[in-house]
Amino acid sequence: MSFPTSPDAMSPAWLAEKLGQEPEALRSFTATPVGTGQMCDSFRLTLDWAEPVGGPASVVAKCPSHDEASRNIAKLTGTYVKEVSWYRELAAGSGVAAPHCYHADIADDDVDFVLILSDLAPARQGDQLAGTALSGLLPCIDAAAGLHALLWDDPRLGTLPWLSRDNGDLIRTLFPQFYLGFRERYAARLDPAVLDLGAGIVDRLDAYLAREPAARTIVHGDLRIDNILFAPDGGRCWLIDWQTLGRGSGAGDLAYLVGTSIADPAERAAADRPAFDCWIAALDRRGVSPDEAGLWTDYRIGALSGYFMAVFASMSVERTTRGDEMFAVMAERPARQALALESLDLL
Repeated sequence: MSFPTSPDAMSPAWLAEKLGQEPEALRSFTATPVGTGQMCDSFRLTLDWAEPVGGPASVVAKCPSHDEASRNIAKLTGTYVKEVSWYRELAAGSGVAAPHCYHADIADDDVDFVLILSDLAPARQGDQLAGTALSGLLPCIDAAAGLHALLWDDPRLGTLPWLSRDNGDLIRTLFPQFYLGFRERYAARLDPAVLDLGAGIVDRLDAYLAREPAARTIVHGDLRIDNILFAPDGGRCWLIDWQTLGRGSGAGDLAYLVGTSIADPAERAAADRPAFDCWIAALDRRGVSPDEAGLWTDYRIGALSGYFMAVFASMSVERTTRGDEMFAVMAERPARQALALESLDLL
């Protein structure tokens, strides 16, 4: 392997070259952990240039997780490959609201990787536990539509192996086991109706995984506000953490965003259709004329995806106190959404 996978292994000369500068231009840098992600480790690198140059004052380095369990599941699911490939092959020039990538590399083992990304500070990471209102999600809905419009029913969806990778057999094997562990862990935290929704997903798992959406496109797969950076005034946002990219329904991505983000059940229930209509309008502005009825069905089924991710991720990554509560919230809110939308009945 010819590249570093942690700040401790990076030299100022190596980093300067990746930022388009002469090796001797960077005297030193300091690294500070940032973010709350549990699948990768991220650091803000504050750069000390020898003299004023065209390089940035700081960047973000994204590296493999220090946790062995997280690295193992990343290898099984191609998580790191997806994010590196997104920045290498699609992000630049896409118009999608995402950080600029200075450098992306990954080893043949699909685990050792490094990303050097633009530092979007003073943009702030969304807080999954606190949640937000529909008004706070409006820039996110527009950004999501920008992603979904990129490859809407596009033949290229089948030509990118990292995007079209099928993890169905792995999910069929692991999800029922993970659900049992999830139910045990959260038995005292979650309402029985919320816990029972997982049993319904297990019973209908084949139908859930095999279902064809009304329109197929590129989807983020983990579109929640912890994976979104917001400008200080809240009027603009950037999507981050591209580790769960895949092919599917953009309406499912949207349902995941709404279901995981709005804390109050009544407010969330009232937000489903307005959020969907905003998304349809944003697609229309980008030249996409979708089947609204079919996509509304996709949205209703997509409400299950937040719960699904909470079960899968909580049993796959390093356990933390914040993570336990975050995954509980990730399951609870979309479960209420899915129950209200009668999502299981559509499978």
